Amino acid sequence: MNIQEEWFSKGKKYAQGINEMVDFGEKNGWENWKGEEPEDIRDHLGKDVLDLLKKANLEGTVDKFRDDFPPSNMPIIKFIEKQAQSIEQLFFIDNQRIVFLTGTSYEKRQAYLLDGDKILKLDSKIRAVGKSKQGNVFAVVSENRVSLFKNWNGELIREFILNDLANIGITELIPFNDGSKVLFVSSEGIYLISENVEKLIHPINEDDEEDWDTNIDMENATLSNDNKYIVAGDQGVDHVVMDNDGNKINQIGPQSSYPHFCLFSKDDQQLITNSCHFYNGITIGVETAKIKEIQVEAYTESDEFIVIDDEMRVYTGLAALDYYILGDAYGYIKAFDKAGKKIWRHYLGSTISGMTISDDEKTLWIGSSSGMLHKLQLGKGHRDEHTIGNGNHYEEFRLIIWKDEPQIWKW
Repeated sequence: MNIQEEWFSKGKKYAQGINEMVDFGEKNGWENWKGEEPEDIRDHLGKDVLDLLKKANLEGTVDKFRDDFPPSNMPIIKFIEKQAQSIEQLFFIDNQRIVFLTGTSYEKRQAYLLDGDKILKLDSKIRAVGKSKQGNVFAVVSENRVSLFKNWNGELIREFILNDLANIGITELIPFNDGSKVLFVSSEGIYLISENVEKLIHPINEDDEEDWDTNIDMENATLSNDNKYIVAGDQGVDHVVMDNDGNKINQIGPQSSYPHFCLFSKDDQQLITNSCHFYNGITIGVETAKIKEIQVEAYTESDEFIVIDDEMRVYTGLAALDYYILGDAYGYIKAFDKAGKKIWRHYLGSTISGMTISDDEKTLWIGSSSGMLHKLQLGKGHRDEHTIGNGNHYEEFRLIIWKDEPQIWKW
């Protein structure tokens, strides 16, 4: 058996085995699964396949290579562990164009524009990028300046100069729909940025502690699509609901250990919050119409919320028209409706670090901590029998964007 035959046959067997096991576990309960967990036994092929991938890129034969060697992370895990970087802050621009960054908030980042499968390196001074929930306003942080544009590279709306926040790593950046303010999320606090104002809105020193500081872990925040509400949380504090000036209205207690993610539905009728414990977690949904008066206590069952999911530690997500797409620590993306019904799941192989979707909701781009950027055509049908998941999605390609590589490899 040659390398192509071995890669193909063993990969197909592994994917089929995983799909069968997960299907059984979801339908019958994991406690009833008596079989062994399938193993991907292709580690010894990893280096040779990567070398062939690079050769195919240089020779322009990637499509043929992709048919012969459907991608998988497990056989190249030792290379991923050494060279991977997070792909974050993905935002749809138009047509088949997105912008994204490599690196986490505490690393030197690089911004890119992806147009189809062509990639362009952007100004190395860019530290963060954000996009409004509505209105197509983009925020770009370059050195100590926040520039707000109507459309990507469109009309400049206004600029803010960062003072105390000038050298702080930015986890997430969300401009308001009218470009008047920016929600600034960092491990040193969550702020509202406006003209000459850097207002700390989370955490707040409510008890006047002398040794209090703003450093937080698992920092996360979101805006409602109409910008009426801000929600923020971190490892040590319940999710706090605020008005759009950062004044506290209510709080939502976690149903797992630590608040980790939050998001409003596309129509703003529901807020979901995720809390985690190790690599697992619980996501709940509350009605936005009742957000001022509901009482959701930590670790307490209640009619005030519904459980959307009781498995995922959610790292990132988005709200489509009829459902959420959430990405977890294990490398799965999963779709749920507002009642908590799981619509589909799709496995990508490493912790999900960012995603964005086209306006027609047919194309999804996903970044992961493996240093890979995936482009999926939703509902188009599986490309091969190596796909893990039941989402019926077609991976058009993935880009390998590693720290020490001289170029970006397409697979």
